[in-house]
Amino acid sequence: MFRFANPEYLYWLVLVPVLALIYMLTTFWSKKRMLRYGDPDILFRLVPKASRMRPVIKFVLLEIALALAVLLVARPQFGLKEEKEIKNGIEAVIVMDVSNSMMAADVQPNRLERSKLLVSTLIDKMRNDKIALAVFAGEAYPQLPITDDYISAKMFLDAISTDMITLQGTNLAAAIDLARISFTDNKKAGKAVIIITDGENHEEGAVEAAKNAAKDGMKVFVLGVGSTDGALIQTPQGILTDAKGEPVRTRLNENMCKEIAQAGNGAYIHIDNTNLAQEQLQYHLQNLQKTSDTRTYSVYDEQFRAVALLVLILLFIEFFISETSGKLFGKFKLFER
Repeated sequence: MFRFANPEYLYWLVLVPVLALIYMLTTFWSKKRMLRYGDPDILFRLVPKASRMRPVIKFVLLEIALALAVLLVARPQFGLKEEKEIKNGIEAVIVMDVSNSMMAADVQPNRLERSKLLVSTLIDKMRNDKIALAVFAGEAYPQLPITDDYISAKMFLDAISTDMITLQGTNLAAAIDLARISFTDNKKAGKAVIIITDGENHEEGAVEAAKNAAKDGMKVFVLGVGSTDGALIQTPQGILTDAKGEPVRTRLNENMCKEIAQAGNGAYIHIDNTNLAQEQLQYHLQNLQKTSDTRTYSVYDEQFRAVALLVLILLFIEFFISETSGKLFGKFKLFER
């Protein structure tokens, strides 16, 4: 099947008849001016090397070259061919804490937005890796199945907020268990469970869940966001208060984060207002085993070379055709009547 990949450029073919019309009008006016000086046949005999056909031949060649150049830009394609693509990458499941404590502003602009910025930068640096997104608070829910569609990943990431889960809490065990079942069946790929939280765990079993993930060949990385000094939780309704009306202060539980990361054979990374956490996470992910994923797919066969060769040949011929007859080709009457 013949097609053009960019047919919108074919509109430039209108230049061919426009230039032809301009050329004919110019030739007509030149002949009218020549008639003022006498009979054109007699005038041409006074200039024996002048040629009437050579300029026309040169213009026709340039017109054909222009038309082919437009077709070249429109990318002519004919038939299909198979191509193979080898991708070397890892698999990463990112589970983000969306409990109310993530609205604390001990990092700028707040814990959740700072975490989303880190993940967004991580996605930008991915090439052949696969990523999945999930959220958790009192429960854990998947957001995006594991994929290499980074555009969709960033769209789902932008939509993450603390309003997604009504059951409050920080169930780290549920987050890790959800991450474990979010990977593909590829056992050769390095698998990273990335938990982003402030570590205020209110459920049991997080360390045990991390150990189970490590047994399955996964590495659990815990990114603790916030400060150990703590901060108040800012909500759209104002400062969050407890049942007694006292402001709630949330603190980063680094000990819990480190314990889970150690049990998961991974690493603990602290997120602050610098880019240090981003660099540390990137370093650990680069050291994971990468698997080769070979993909075979069909693409349209580009005809660029054939058309480009024709354009070059026409320009080459046009360049060596002079508008007057020379000594080398003087005895040939190819361009004369």
